[in-house]
Amino acid sequence: MKSSAIHDAHRRILIVDDHPLVRHGFRELLEREPNVEVCGEAETVQEALRLASVHEPDLVIADISLKEGNGIDLVKRLKALHPTVRVLVASMHDEALYAERVLRAGAMGYVCKHQAVEKILDSVRVVLEGGVYLSPEMTARLLKSHPLRAACEGRGSIAQLTDRELEVFDAIGRGRSTRVIAEELKLSAKTIETHRENIKRKLSLNNATELIQRACEWALGES
Repeated sequence: MKSSAIHDAHRRILIVDDHPLVRHGFRELLEREPNVEVCGEAETVQEALRLASVHEPDLVIADISLKEGNGIDLVKRLKALHPTVRVLVASMHDEALYAERVLRAGAMGYVCKHQAVEKILDSVRVVLEGGVYLSPEMTARLLKSHPLRAACEGRGSIAQLTDRELEVFDAIGRGRSTRVIAEELKLSAKTIETHRENIKRKLSLNNATELIQRACEWALGES
């Protein structure tokens, strides 16, 4: 059953997104709800972890792509440090490719930012009440016997990439160099090069030029 509002105890929400306008929009939307307080905003994984420790939010709403770091990594680290916190991922990225990944990481829902306001509020209400929120289409796919295969049908071999490889692939598409990616992910340049080689192999790409072209096409399609 769908709730029309959040009526019970006062709820604290932390917003994690690298776009100030998006954070502002979420804040205005959420603070219309009764018993809701936006207790903080962050644009990086480290800032989100710090604010989560300070404010102890009931819910963290996080994007996949952050200024420094990645939303999937943030979910894993939040759940390790704060097991009771609920996390809702709100992103423009393809739900069919990312939803199962964020659920495995420990999130309790995935909502696309382009959804109508009421859908976004529904997702917040469901997760705050302890439920799992996905679109009806994604829920149906995950109920199939091979959910990841079904979810990614027709999307090529990008589904073969691990979470870390997908993170590196997305960073390449956003114009990051190996050095910058290594700094952002707190990894060595050699490790990033290994991920690049694995990505090329899995995507049947012959060289760095083809990798950059494919990654840029991906990033443009996901923006």
